[in-house]
Amino acid sequence: MRHPKLIIAGIGLAALTAAGGATAAAAAGGPSASNAAIGHTAAAATVRTASATVAGQTETILVNSGGLPLYFYRPDTAAKSLVTGGVAALWPALTSAAPNAAGATGKLTVVNDAHGHQVAYNGHLLYTFVSDHAGQVTGQGVQNFFVATPGLTPIASSPAPAGTVPAAPPANGYGY
Repeated sequence: MRHPKLIIAGIGLAALTAAGGATAAAAAGGPSASNAAIGHTAAAATVRTASATVAGQTETILVNSGGLPLYFYRPDTAAKSLVTGGVAALWPALTSAAPNAAGATGKLTVVNDAHGHQVAYNGHLLYTFVSDHAGQVTGQGVQNFFVATPGLTPIASSPAPAGTVPAAPPANGYGY
């Protein structure tokens, strides 16, 4: 075969399309790829509350405008997403330049990162899960992702950098 990479890319695109409805833009990669795959654009995204069954219990959770449950990734920081590569394909970031909150009392912000204008709730960057449907929670606890709830505790300010050195003691060595 003269162009095996093209054939493999075509097969991969066909598999993505069959599995999740991804578009050619999503297969091309980049920040708009995850947006195209889940139908998000730079338009205003709405974060609202809804009831759903999580681990056998009915809870009030955060969902996007399409009713998909929203998740946070425990290792993320308030300023940086650590979700990349294949994990990002399974857990698309919620992106919007101007998100709205409906029924959620926490603070919505936008973090400009590798995913574009990623929406954060109380400092937690938000994601959807490709296996979920509106009203269905299947990603709870999977790969360190957890369902976002209205009472999600804000991320505390980061501690002092690890390289910080305490002040030197006085010259007499007694500390006074």
